[in-house]
Amino acid sequence: MDSLIYFFEGFSLDAGRRELRREGVEVKLEPQVFDVLLHLLRHRDRVVSKDELFKAIWKGRAVTDSALTSRINAIRRAVGDDGRSQRVIRTLPRHGFRFVGGVEERLGASDEAAAPVAPPTLVHRPSVAVLPFTVIGGDAKERGISAALAENILVALSRFRWLSVTASPRSIASTRYLVQGSVHRSGPRLRLTVRLADTVGGVHLWAERFDGTTANGFELLDRAAATVAGSIGPALQLAEARGLDERPGRSETAFELHLRAQPIYSNGRDKVRRSLGLVRQAIALDPTYAPALADMAYCLQILDINGWVEDRHSNRQRAVDYARRALLFSGDAEQVATAAHALAYFGEDFAASMVLADEAVEQNPNFARAWFTHGMIRLYAGHIDEAVASFETSAKLNPRDKVERRNTAGIAIAHFFDRCFDEAIPRLRVVVQEFPQWATPYCVLAASYVHLGHDHEAKAVAARLNGADPSLVPTSAQFRNDRHRELLAPGLKLAIR
Repeated sequence: MDSLIYFFEGFSLDAGRRELRREGVEVKLEPQVFDVLLHLLRHRDRVVSKDELFKAIWKGRAVTDSALTSRINAIRRAVGDDGRSQRVIRTLPRHGFRFVGGVEERLGASDEAAAPVAPPTLVHRPSVAVLPFTVIGGDAKERGISAALAENILVALSRFRWLSVTASPRSIASTRYLVQGSVHRSGPRLRLTVRLADTVGGVHLWAERFDGTTANGFELLDRAAATVAGSIGPALQLAEARGLDERPGRSETAFELHLRAQPIYSNGRDKVRRSLGLVRQAIALDPTYAPALADMAYCLQILDINGWVEDRHSNRQRAVDYARRALLFSGDAEQVATAAHALAYFGEDFAASMVLADEAVEQNPNFARAWFTHGMIRLYAGHIDEAVASFETSAKLNPRDKVERRNTAGIAIAHFFDRCFDEAIPRLRVVVQEFPQWATPYCVLAASYVHLGHDHEAKAVAARLNGADPSLVPTSAQFRNDRHRELLAPGLKLAIR
């Protein structure tokens, strides 16, 4: 008889045969432990309450909370999870439990009908295969660099929970995206080339090369792996979003609606409101979907940054609520960073926001947007040197992406607060060209000119802001340092006339 098989974190659970296996080896589970795991897998799209588990597993019999806790702990031990990291099963205090690991499904067959079958079909997440890198003109050292590069990229990409990442060449037939490349040695020179290919569209979405020498091969390897991981995630996100936009009229999941909302930044009131509408639809489908909750808070934050709200107090309360709910339902770096940014911006438990930002970059050190968030929170706090270091890290991880070029603005504002106006102005002029509907850089640029005594240029910047979008109204409330707000005051006064 056919049965559904769930694949996750190197495990397969066959519902019909009641078997959990890891790499083909059966992992023994007690019946109730298996039942709890299966129930969480089947309902992984939402939080499962304790009462629901008591009814489903114990059929209404009176049992204590400790009985359920022991089953959850047994599952975690079996799949290599624990109560601290909660990588596979997350405990949501006062709400219940949720299976948060990446899952693939396929139909299995009975032993009598067993035969080689196609790899599992991806259900929810974009699939990426990291293939072995080709070695050209090298020896054992270069082969070692090649293997280590593929492994490091695989590990780094696996930190992005919305991706399904594999290293198996046998998965190519069912994998949408491929990461491949070469390690080329010519004398003492070493070149690493990495490409991201779309197997459906037959195009390369991203490519980069890294040059060095055999003497610094492993240093070059670390730099390449970090940049690849930092750049490929956003490239895949945009490719998936475009693909969804090209297929209108279909039923969409919360994941797909959230993906279509990307990228989210100060790119115009209408575009931000479009993103806000999509994440609102995602939340309506799944009120516990943390990526949408975090980005709802971020959309509301952008509306406040640019003065696109009538009731700032109400907008702030909503943003803080969404950010807190995102943290309740997820501990992933992407949601933690986004929620921390919103909480810090609105002045809600600022110290905790800085700790959350630290946790996000520690959890996924190759996530460029988390480093940007880390820098902005330090900038709000007035910690200039720390902010610049974070912006520079973010820029190195994803140097080509337009959204990540917001780091230039962060560095420029830091120079402004250090009264290095001549260093800030060239960067800010580039920023207002690339991000013409982001109010803050205009305000800082105008203030820079005022402090240098260039009043004509300052007024021209204010006029340009009004010409770009008359509704743009900057604020300096997010900056907690009184001296920094005083420096900004002349630019703010010009901008809001």
